[in-house]
Amino acid sequence: MAVRDPATLSSRPTVFTARLMLRGWHVGDASAALAVYGHDAVTRWLSPAMDRVPDLGAMRLLLQQWIAETAGMALPAGRWAIQRRSDGHVIGGAILLPLPPGREDLEIGWQLHPDTWGHGYASEATYALAAWAFEYDVDELFAVVRPGNTRAAATVRRNGMHWVGETSKYFGLTLQAFRLRSADLDQAAPSAHLPPNFGAS
Repeated sequence: MAVRDPATLSSRPTVFTARLMLRGWHVGDASAALAVYGHDAVTRWLSPAMDRVPDLGAMRLLLQQWIAETAGMALPAGRWAIQRRSDGHVIGGAILLPLPPGREDLEIGWQLHPDTWGHGYASEATYALAAWAFEYDVDELFAVVRPGNTRAAATVRRNGMHWVGETSKYFGLTLQAFRLRSADLDQAAPSAHLPPNFGAS
C-alpha cells in the first residue's frame, strides 16, 4: 500500500454521496455516536472485539482517541462519521484502517445504527469511501467479517468485494476476508459469491 507523507496530512477530506456526508469525527458527536457504539447489535460484530460503549463520558474519550489517531495516520487511512444529509443526523461511522500484524493491508468498514439498516447506507458509504481511497495509490482494500454476520457479507458483495478465504491473521479471530480492487467498483458487475457454508448453523 503506497501512502502519502503523513506529516502534512492531519485531517481527512469530507466525502459526499447522494444522501450522506462522510466527515471527521468531533467530540460534539458523542451523543449520536453513543447511540451507535453503545448498541449491542453493532458492537457484537466488530473486529477487533469492542465492548459496548457504556456512557457519554466514555464515548467522548473514545472519540478523542479516534480523532488523535486519525490525525497521525497517512492518507487514505482514517475514521469518518457518517452524517445523513437530509437531516444532519450522524447515523454511524466508517473506517479505512491498517490491519495488524503487518499493517500493510487496509481494511474498509462501517458501523450504522440498527434503525438505519436496510436503506442502502452501508453500500453507499462503502462505495464512495473506496472510490476515494483508490485515488491514493491503494491497490486493494479488505473487509473482514465475523462468521455469521451475513448482513455485512451481503453488503461487501453488493460493493463488488470478492471472498478470498478464511483467516486468523487479524486480531486473533477467525474471520472471512473479502477483497476489493478498483475495477470491482463497477456496479454493473455481478455480485461476488459467499464463502462455502457461510452463516450456516
